[in-house]
Amino acid sequence: MTLFKTQNPKTGITGKHLNERQLKAIEYIKDNSYITNKIYQELCNVSKATATRDLSDLTDNFKLLKRTGEGGAGTTYMLIGS
Repeated sequence: MTLFKTQNPKTGITGKHLNERQLKAIEYIKDNSYITNKIYQELCNVSKATATRDLSDLTDNFKLLKRTGEGGAGTTYMLIGS
């Protein structure tokens, strides 16, 4: 399911076409400061490939997250501005 032009009360994000998994990740980051691909996989019960796609989408297309680390297992994702 894709959400359109609505504001999620927990994340405060409006007008973004985020899926439910991505919204769940944003909520997780707000509570925990960051997320990793592995955490995303476990949180959303998805494959590594799906987690990578969703996190890349949040980083590259929606510009909501920033990557830190040098890639691979050490990569973390944080909200831009945090």
